[in-house]
Amino acid sequence: MEYEQILIRISGKDRSGLTADIMAILARYDAQVLDIGQADIHSSLTMGILIRIDAASSGSVMKELLFKATELGVTIGFAPVTDDEYEEWVGRQGKNRYILTILGRSIGATQIEAAAKVVAEHGLNIDNIRRLTGRMSLRNPVQNVRSCVEFSVRGNLTDRGVLQSQLMRLSPEMGFDFSFQRDDMYRRMRRLICFDMDSTLIQAECIDELAARHGVGEQVAAITAAAMRGEIDFRESFTRRVALLKGLDVSVMQDIAEHLPITEGVERLMSVLKTCGYKIAILSGGFTFFGEYLQKRFGIDYVYANELEVGEDGRLTGRYVGDVVDGQRKADLLRLIAQMEKVNLAQTIAVGDGANDLPMLSTAGLGIAFHAKPRVVANARQSINTIGIDGVLYFLGFKDTYLGELGKLS
Repeated sequence: MEYEQILIRISGKDRSGLTADIMAILARYDAQVLDIGQADIHSSLTMGILIRIDAASSGSVMKELLFKATELGVTIGFAPVTDDEYEEWVGRQGKNRYILTILGRSIGATQIEAAAKVVAEHGLNIDNIRRLTGRMSLRNPVQNVRSCVEFSVRGNLTDRGVLQSQLMRLSPEMGFDFSFQRDDMYRRMRRLICFDMDSTLIQAECIDELAARHGVGEQVAAITAAAMRGEIDFRESFTRRVALLKGLDVSVMQDIAEHLPITEGVERLMSVLKTCGYKIAILSGGFTFFGEYLQKRFGIDYVYANELEVGEDGRLTGRYVGDVVDGQRKADLLRLIAQMEKVNLAQTIAVGDGANDLPMLSTAGLGIAFHAKPRVVANARQSINTIGIDGVLYFLGFKDTYLGELGKLS
């Protein structure tokens, strides 16, 4: 018996039952389906089916499919695929697969063209594109709109660092954020996410808030800025800043906690992560008082931060208790929690904005710089600068429609 391969291309208006009708014809002739794919955009269907079938039956199959296409109101075409062409296609499945995600307030042809061009320059081929964000109404636009497109690309990448650098340069120019990840089992099975707190989960530096209440705001802010830029050692800067808080009444901390400016997207992000079973940690160079406040509010599993020493008079002594949670300590804590939770490091995520977050960003399987300082963005593989922190969900592959009520834009 002689066999041949036929690529069937179907396009037209989508309708319920179309796939079943096509498959019913192929089943009658015992056709083997070697590959199948479908895209549906605005009720417009494009489907490809690669079949292997007895050559004696191929004419009858194509004839029946043409009649059915007329009945269904779609266009159908056929292309022969030789054994050599098929084997070449099979051979390409050994190539690495990557996921490129681009997101922003708005993603248009300009941004997609720029990202696709970089991919092509590195010899990678885009074999699937999907939109992760929900459909946008033209008549009733929502606030905090965001747009995200995910590309599945395949090929043998020779220099990932160069590709990352090219995308990093494009990001601020084009107004989009990006993530470029190896598409492996770990990307689909993230289990632990660790956040910096100040200027990440909250839009403030708590030590600056405390300093402002104590009348030493300018001195502390200058030290904080230098530390975040990586100009001075975090431990030294922390010791100097805490010393300036000596004599502050601890009651001030409760008032600050109750008025913390929560970052856009935190509530949505935390709800989804908790629903999906992620373990969540705060690893902060800030203070445990504020971390524990967020822990209670959002159901966070772990909080590691710095403890301020309080005197018998209820005022800060200008000293701290225990080890300083600096950059290296954050990375060590990420490893420790992963070990406790029996999570492979490749399944971990870290999100932060400062230079002291770089060690944990590089340790985690997925490190994301969030509205970060230039040095941090330059050294991170992924960054989010255009939208809220719930943009992390798209880097994890979540699609708004999967999330039901949690996926709706606020």
